[in-house]
Amino acid sequence: MLKLFITAFGCRGWGSSKRRKQFRVGDDGKILFDEEELKMILGFNRGEDYIEVLCGTTNKVYGDYVGRLKINNNGEYFITCECCPGCPLVNVTPEAFEKHALKEGTGRWKSNIWVHCEDEDRVPLWKTPLTKYYTHQANEANWKDSAMRKRNFHRDEFLHCTSCRKERRFRLKSRPDIKNYHEALNNKSWTCSLWPYHKITCDDDEERPSLRASRGCSRSSTCQGCSTCYCEGCIKCRFEDCNCQECRDFMLYAKP
Repeated sequence: MLKLFITAFGCRGWGSSKRRKQFRVGDDGKILFDEEELKMILGFNRGEDYIEVLCGTTNKVYGDYVGRLKINNNGEYFITCECCPGCPLVNVTPEAFEKHALKEGTGRWKSNIWVHCEDEDRVPLWKTPLTKYYTHQANEANWKDSAMRKRNFHRDEFLHCTSCRKERRFRLKSRPDIKNYHEALNNKSWTCSLWPYHKITCDDDEERPSLRASRGCSRSSTCQGCSTCYCEGCIKCRFEDCNCQECRDFMLYAKP
């Protein structure tokens, strides 16, 4: 029996349909690739548990860097660069391939990496069905190191103690900090004694209102939430080993 796995975004550009795309998975949870929609991509090759296509990215000074994009039936993305004989980049992330082509810092690999099709050259990945096979859950381990280098800013958050109702600050500077806050937020009986920074009790004073007004936003010290400091979900603040709805939805359905 086949099951349907629904992505949370449509695949624009491969036809004009805006409907939500689906791909099939078998009873073992492995992806079943649709060869009919992929075989028009140049260099398409079907392996036992993966597909592979020719891909590339263009540097305005040095020209095209070509490679092969492999997607296995777990949805993991790997690129092997073929820019020159003996290139050492084998099975790296799309971001690492971008960096190799001296496009580091753009963070737009779905637009910068392209494939050739039967009727069109250099089609960005986001316009092809390839991206619908991507899930954060499958690629989380590969992306973690590079994601930590990105300056995804998370403002400080406050949490009420369920016992004394005092507010305690959580500084979300690193992934472990964010994990501490995330676990505390999901703990319906969280108390001051569980604050992760140093030992406190409900008898300790909470921050003065004037201090609580500062949330650590780099744009404004008194910001209460803006596009700079408010995150709706990223690889730094969603966790594969968490069973909350937000983390599950992000790992399975969020855009790459």
